[in-house]
Amino acid sequence: MKKEELIQKAYEIAVERYAAVGVDTEKVLKTMQDFHLSLHCWQADDVAGFEVQAGSLTGGIQATGNYPGKARNIDELRADILKAASYIPGTHRLNLHEIYGDFQGKVVDRDQVEPEHFKSWIEWGKEHNMKLDFNSTSFSHPKSGDLSLSNPDEGIRQFWIEHTKRCRAVAEEMGKAQGDPCIMNLWVHDGSKDITVNRMKYRALLKDSLDQIFATEYKNMRDCIESKVFGIGLESYTVGSNDFYIGYGASRNKMITLDTGHFHPTESVADKVSSLLLYVPELMLHVSRPVRWDSDHVTIMDDPTMELFSEIVRCGALDRVHYGLDYFDASINRIGAYVIGSRAAQKCMTRALLEPIAKLREYEANGQGFQRLALLEEEKALPWNAVWDMFCLKNNVPVGEDFIAEIEKYEAEVTSKR
Repeated sequence: MKKEELIQKAYEIAVERYAAVGVDTEKVLKTMQDFHLSLHCWQADDVAGFEVQAGSLTGGIQATGNYPGKARNIDELRADILKAASYIPGTHRLNLHEIYGDFQGKVVDRDQVEPEHFKSWIEWGKEHNMKLDFNSTSFSHPKSGDLSLSNPDEGIRQFWIEHTKRCRAVAEEMGKAQGDPCIMNLWVHDGSKDITVNRMKYRALLKDSLDQIFATEYKNMRDCIESKVFGIGLESYTVGSNDFYIGYGASRNKMITLDTGHFHPTESVADKVSSLLLYVPELMLHVSRPVRWDSDHVTIMDDPTMELFSEIVRCGALDRVHYGLDYFDASINRIGAYVIGSRAAQKCMTRALLEPIAKLREYEANGQGFQRLALLEEEKALPWNAVWDMFCLKNNVPVGEDFIAEIEKYEAEVTSKR
């Protein structure tokens, strides 16, 4: 029997199994088509970017490993992204950092960046049906140091304010060109390696910087702000903490970014979803896998990621959450890392959508704790993978492990040339 026939048979059984607990698998497949990931460009080249004056990574960021085949220029990076996307079902977006501009070999400092430096990206996105999101870049620059938007040196602070203002203008042009808002994420590494006695001072400066940056209103871009617990070399104090950005976001009606690696290891990012959505309009996710610290391992189908996507569905927040990936593993094939992480996130969403939530809520409302827990356990063994396989089949991407050999073949072709 052909593999496609096996997939179809398994799906038919899954349809009946899920119908028995009140779940419509066809509705789930349709919803999955509207689930768009924002693929992070920096996985393909270890966060190097294309600045002529680029230096080594700073700001507490590390890309560990030296696997062959890293993208060395804009053409190779684009080719790798398209190759990865060909194994990921559905249509997706691309998330760019400012340092990935098409600078044409010219020195363009970050307070001089213009929309023209991303014109070729906008055209490329249109050609490949891939809408763009954006990020300002405060790290890996001579003026980064430990403080950027919270720097008491007014010259340095204004440099980064101007940089971020210009990034918002770039995002506005991206959104206008693609007919869909470009989401621009603002994260700065600012902090201190050891004890500081000026916590309030730096946070007041950051607050003022953000107010200056957000003073201009745009129609075609959306702002989101991202916190972090700490960065390497900045372990004792982070200016843009979770509390800071929740306060700022709630008071300014800004989207909050939840990066799964930016919290204490025992914190549940899933638990934050329902709380934040009561006070802020939308959420952005940066999904990675922290191992002991914000190590940006490739996303997998682990319990925290499953819980996060389940909570989004349970909150009825599919139209209020945006989904980005954020890891940069240089120890394995980078395209393979894209595909594993993206498909893992999609699998988590598939399972979350297949949860028999109506029956579970009925049990909960009736105080039937045993029945609720029993069904939560039993639904883990329902044939969700048959629905996932059908989703892949309908989108003409490899089902199961078939993509492994194809990526190996592509790897052999490109590593001999790079």
